[in-house]
Amino acid sequence: QVQLVESGGGLVQAGGSVRLSCAASGRTFSSSAVGWFRQALGKGREFVATISGSGGTSDYADSVKGRFTISRDNAKNTAYLQMNSLKPEDTAVYYCAGRSRWTLARRADEYDYWGQGTQVTVSS
Repeated sequence: QVQLVESGGGLVQAGGSVRLSCAASGRTFSSSAVGWFRQALGKGREFVATISGSGGTSDYADSVKGRFTISRDNAKNTAYLQMNSLKPEDTAVYYCAGRSRWTLARRADEYDYWGQGTQVTVSS
């Protein structure tokens, strides 16, 4: 079983940057694709980005493409989400998720384990 813990959220001004981290426990991290999702108040969970187990491939939601970058360091069992040019509409709780396969996935139900989430608030 893999456990995930997110960190790095907080309050940032529009146009600013934040880097989220997702620390994983367990020996299977490098074989697990990781996804980042977000949920704004009163809305459903939304796909943000995903990266393969090796880190060689990634995919992004159109709303964040060109502004966010997903990466991972398997030696540290950690995945990251670098968020630049933040907008107020990026305000949400951000969750990282892992799946038992190394391939990319955009749907939340394709992931097997989740972190507790970290709040990112972007002020205008």
